[in-house]
Amino acid sequence: MGYFIRMKDGVNIFVQVLNPQGKKTIVFLHGWPGNHNLFEYQLDKLPKLGYRCIGIDQRGFGQSDKPFHGYDYNTLADDVRGVVEALDLHDFILAGHSTGGAIAVRYMGRHNGYGVSKLVLIAAAAPSLIKRPNFPYGVSKESILQTIEDTYNDRPQMLRNFGDKFFFKHTSKAFSDWFFQLGLQAAGWATAAVAETWIKEVLFMDLESIRVPTLIIHGIHDKIVPFELGEIQKRMIKNSVLIPFEFSGHGSFYDQKDEFNDIMVKFIENRLNIS
Repeated sequence: MGYFIRMKDGVNIFVQVLNPQGKKTIVFLHGWPGNHNLFEYQLDKLPKLGYRCIGIDQRGFGQSDKPFHGYDYNTLADDVRGVVEALDLHDFILAGHSTGGAIAVRYMGRHNGYGVSKLVLIAAAAPSLIKRPNFPYGVSKESILQTIEDTYNDRPQMLRNFGDKFFFKHTSKAFSDWFFQLGLQAAGWATAAVAETWIKEVLFMDLESIRVPTLIIHGIHDKIVPFELGEIQKRMIKNSVLIPFEFSGHGSFYDQKDEFNDIMVKFIENRLNIS
């Protein structure tokens, strides 16, 4: 079932809740520039296994409201807190992909992991997506500036180019078109503003604040968020495990969807060793 939850600043956030009577709850935070439907192949399967699955469309994306401002990590993390409080969630698993992973990390730092029992970071854009003077990892600032410029000049072509390097395995033309349409549902200004946040913000202190068991999934062929960022997350989060996906790019939840779902379940059910 789909709901709109009103945030304190009046923005309505769309939330999809599947299997509300599920034994355990998983909250999914999607990556840029899609929406909760990026997790279709988890939402198809995990509710059947007894989990309550909640997908959130970030402001500016999917079916949520699209204000002109509010695309910093603090506001996006506060939106998650608003959903958590509105649905009265406790002891849930928070799973974030790419920018959604960055938002999850900021939620853990800013809100002390409120209600979260376990964390799943999937190709998370943390602690910094871009290279910085004291952080020689990630992608170049210039590449992000180019993405922002392309968004303002020809967003559909930017989305096509982005989709072409998102997955490692071959996808059908129909699947590529579906992925493209998810990006088009976002507002152009929101798409650009989140990219600007990648440049402006870092998540070093937030990562170090994480205390819950954490599963890190990262495709070794990721051309969007380099695999080395997953390795850095593993070093910075004490109670964590990194699972390299050898046949995945940025979209491991589709590239290796069966393995992805299996690893998620093992982690949730305490059948995965965490060091």
